[in-house]
Amino acid sequence: MVDFNKTNGLIPVIIQDDRTLQVLMLGYMNEEAFEKTRTEGIVTFFSRSKNRLWTKGEESGNFLKVKNIAIDCDQDTILIKAIPENIVCHTGSFSCFGDKETKGFLYELEEKIGQRIDDKVEDSYTYSLYQKGINKVAQKVGEEAVELIIEAKDNNADLFKNEAADLLYHFLILLKAKNFSLQEIEEILLDRNQ
Repeated sequence: MVDFNKTNGLIPVIIQDDRTLQVLMLGYMNEEAFEKTRTEGIVTFFSRSKNRLWTKGEESGNFLKVKNIAIDCDQDTILIKAIPENIVCHTGSFSCFGDKETKGFLYELEEKIGQRIDDKVEDSYTYSLYQKGINKVAQKVGEEAVELIIEAKDNNADLFKNEAADLLYHFLILLKAKNFSLQEIEEILLDRNQ
């Protein structure tokens, strides 16, 4: 449980992108803002400059949808993993700490692939490949793997990196077709590394 008395009623809150784990911003919450955030699933802060509750996105529409709330070991800091609706920073940057980072982007891509398939987006290459069935998806992963191997033997870095990207993209489609997630594969690698 959060100890609001420990910090004179205001607790620092770190907001992190749930998919990529990029730190998006830092704000403060009082007990009322914390309860509103937990109840509504949209991040609400206590604005020190406005001296009132402030829901992130109330003016811009760039809300932060809560996915997980964690309290630190001292019960005086909150970590919220959220899905940003759009840019987070008032300056126009993706986060208050700069532009969108590429680390962790595979999770965002995995979500986009899943959405195109789940929403049956007709003009989407992803959905059209998925519709052809597991054999065709697996075959495409195999083709991309072979193309990557061929490029690995040459010295063209751009071609090699593009083939590696194609392989990862098609691998994510295969995971979706098999009803597995990238996180499940990461968990296996983590277990192997211990």
